[in-house]
Amino acid sequence: MKISEVMTRTVECTRPDANLREAAERMKTLDVGALPVCDNDRLAGVLTDRDIVVRAVAAGRDPQQEKVRDVMTPEIVYAFEDQDVSEAARLMKDKQIRRLPVLNRDKRLVGIVSLGDVAVESGDKKMAGEALQGISQGSASPR
Repeated sequence: MKISEVMTRTVECTRPDANLREAAERMKTLDVGALPVCDNDRLAGVLTDRDIVVRAVAAGRDPQQEKVRDVMTPEIVYAFEDQDVSEAARLMKDKQIRRLPVLNRDKRLVGIVSLGDVAVESGDKKMAGEALQGISQGSASPR
């Protein structure tokens, strides 16, 4: 099964120059915990609710002044829409992440795939369980 068959196609981005409050409000409205960060139609990073809390709020930074680019995760882990779902699950396990931006071969954002998508839509409970086990293990390095 291909990632394009299980991914969520309606994905919204935030801009690197948006302030954290704007990004948090968008997350609340969309009911999501992560937003891709796009700069001129290119994926520049990912901003998670954890990034906002740990890198900004806990450090005493002002969410009205702090920019997305200053706290986003710039190391982009992504998958291509024509890859197999098992490859997305392996990436999630290896990188200990629950969501992957999905790109087409022109490297344009076309969707996002979550661990839930892999588990529910693929029907492969063993693969999803292995990914969850890998994700849930502690990480020695900060994200």
